Amino acid sequence: MLESVKKTNRLEETLATTKAKYIIGTILLSCIGIALPRVFHVLGGSNAGAVFLPMHIAVLIAALIFGVRSSIVVAGSSIVFSYLLTGMPTIERLPYMLIELIIYAILLSVLNRKFNSYVSLISTIILGRILYACVLFVAINGLGLHTYGISVMQSIITGLPGIAIQLICVPFIAKLIKKAIGLENE
Repeated sequence: MLESVKKTNRLEETLATTKAKYIIGTILLSCIGIALPRVFHVLGGSNAGAVFLPMHIAVLIAALIFGVRSSIVVAGSSIVFSYLLTGMPTIERLPYMLIELIIYAILLSVLNRKFNSYVSLISTIILGRILYACVLFVAINGLGLHTYGISVMQSIITGLPGIAIQLICVPFIAKLIKKAIGLENE
């Protein structure tokens, strides 16, 4: 009985460490990054991903809470496992979306060290779109690669509802999660 109590206490102590919170949080946000787009596609149809940008949400939350490594892992695992499990995004869109999400992960993680979450997120959305446009330009004009048929401007216009959701919800959700898991001072 005493040995069981000691093992339970060690497990609780281990799970309470910051490292464990980062690992578990990253895994959970990766799962959300896979599941949330499916929910949007089921409820809103095949264009719901482009409109509401649900995969971005998990990556942005990871960047605000856990930083660059976690958010890059969430971006990569969400894209790859979503494709393997659901076929979405399409194979043509996958590399571009992976680059896009990694850009957002890095930018928001870095900017959030210097600015509050709202300023960081707004700056990330603007700078991320500019960098993504540069990536597409180089891919098409420099490397001669084909795109998946959508321009950056069209994706911004189509994704305005998703951008609004990000601006309204992501900093608030990240703050709640940080407080709930005891990382609000980090």
